[in-house]
Amino acid sequence: MQEPRNPMDTDAGDAGGVLPTEEQMGSGACNRDAFEALVRSHGARLLATARRLLLNDEDARDAVQDAFLSAVRSLDRFDGDARLSTWLHRVVINAAWMKLRTRRRSRERPIEELLPSFLPDGHHSERILAWEEPCDAALQRREAQGIIKACIEKLPEDYRVVLVLRDIEGLDTKEAAGLLEISDDAVKTRLHRARQALRTLLNPHVRAEAL
Repeated sequence: MQEPRNPMDTDAGDAGGVLPTEEQMGSGACNRDAFEALVRSHGARLLATARRLLLNDEDARDAVQDAFLSAVRSLDRFDGDARLSTWLHRVVINAAWMKLRTRRRSRERPIEELLPSFLPDGHHSERILAWEEPCDAALQRREAQGIIKACIEKLPEDYRVVLVLRDIEGLDTKEAAGLLEISDDAVKTRLHRARQALRTLLNPHVRAEAL
């Protein structure tokens, strides 16, 4: 059964660029036909996953290519497409995270500037409109996807990565904590703050729609 399309995969594009050269694959190391079949079946979705973490097309293609090469060399270990696609998804996430760790970070806006502020009486210092639909429902609306994607990309990296892993890529708390090598509580704290910050960034757009 084909997996449901992630509504954030609108930037998947053409995954053909992840095909390796014969030198990269190595003589007799793996089957290029099998590799191309994997790219056709899973390339666009996994490329979108890598892009969400790396925010860079070239690095995303490198991460997906590395994942596919590993997969083809281990194809005999898999006996079902669902299991293979799940494994590929995790390998791509891991490869993207490893690349992200090695990159020099640019100066980021502190998360504290994006968190809600309160008056002495406990009320919000700015008007916060109630959202008429949850974020995941908004993602299904094509016109909202670009705004939400842009706002997610403005989050500080540590918080953006946790939000992407948990809310978009579907990792549970323990999986995200294991990948990032942080505690479960740290994942929960970062996710909570990331969601608050994302709401702050989206609030002007919600207000605009309400006018």
